[in-house]
Amino acid sequence: MRVAIYGRVSTDDRGQDPENQLAQLRTWCAASDHQIVAEFVDYASGGKGADKRPRFAAMLDAAHRRQFDLLLVWALDRLSREGMVPTIGHLQRLAAAGVAFHSYTEPLLSTDNEIVRDIVLAVMASLAKMERQKISERTKAGLERARAKGKRLGRAPFSAANGAKLRMALDTGMSWHAASLATRIAYSTVRKHARLMGYEPLSRTSPPTREVEIQRG
Repeated sequence: MRVAIYGRVSTDDRGQDPENQLAQLRTWCAASDHQIVAEFVDYASGGKGADKRPRFAAMLDAAHRRQFDLLLVWALDRLSREGMVPTIGHLQRLAAAGVAFHSYTEPLLSTDNEIVRDIVLAVMASLAKMERQKISERTKAGLERARAKGKRLGRAPFSAANGAKLRMALDTGMSWHAASLATRIAYSTVRKHARLMGYEPLSRTSPPTREVEIQRG
């Protein structure tokens, strides 16, 4: 099989050398008569996603292009420490590309054995679903506790004072953007409430309404 090795050491763990992982992984490939076609090594925390681990992103891209048949890692946490949900997502992405996964120190979590592959992915997907549900339940419980304590959730309501301030600014002929800067009200809020008040956005090519009236007078 064509094998790609992924190794990772955290920059927070001083003195770690990826060669400690890679040497044994190379030996395993040689003993199994597999061909190593690529090695990807990151020096970053496993809690970071692909956007923060360039070699991890390159490995996923190579898997998508079917440049190897098996991804070999020292342990599952070398692949990712982002949590169960993102980790199972990475394994499913590899499986969708037709690439198997093998953990050197955790063979029972490997998917290169066709007999257990679907079972492993199904069990891990189930665990990921349970984790998502727990996160959702904790979030809902936190919101309920905040409501019980009288805390306001979400954005503060648009006050009458802000409405008066915005109306005064728009009545001078200001554009919505200028009114946002002048009143220090977020542009998205200005845009929403200006329409509700009956104001229309000014064309960039035409002067403000008040100036047109003055010129006509």
